[in-house]
Amino acid sequence: MKTYLSANSLIRYAVAYVFITSALMKLMSSELANHFLGLGLPYPQLMLKLVIFLEMVCGILLLVNKSVKNAVVPLIGIMIVALFVTKIPLLHTDFLAFAFQARLDIVMLVLLIYLYKQYPR
Repeated sequence: MKTYLSANSLIRYAVAYVFITSALMKLMSSELANHFLGLGLPYPQLMLKLVIFLEMVCGILLLVNKSVKNAVVPLIGIMIVALFVTKIPLLHTDFLAFAFQARLDIVMLVLLIYLYKQYPR
C-alpha cells in the first residue's frame, strides 16, 4: 500500500507547526511574552492570552484537519496585525530590513490564504 502526503496536507502541517510552536514560545519564554506586551496593543495581557489561545487551538485544528477554513480566519487576522504592528514600521527606515524581517509573516499569510481557498466550509 502506497501512502503519500498531498501538498495541502504538507502545507497544513507546516502552518500548524509554526503556530503551535509560536503559542508555546509565548507561553514559556518571558522574553518573547514581554516583547509582545511592549508592542503597544490595547489590553496587552488579554491580547497575549487571546493570541496564545487562538494560535494553539487553530494550529491543532489545522493539524487534525478539522474546520480548516474556519481555523485559518483568525490566523490570517493575527498575521495581518503582526505585519502592521511589527513589520510595516521598518519600511520607514530600510526596505531590505523590512523584507528580511517580514519574510515568515508574508509566507504564512500567503499559505493561510491558500488553505482558506482550498478547503470547503
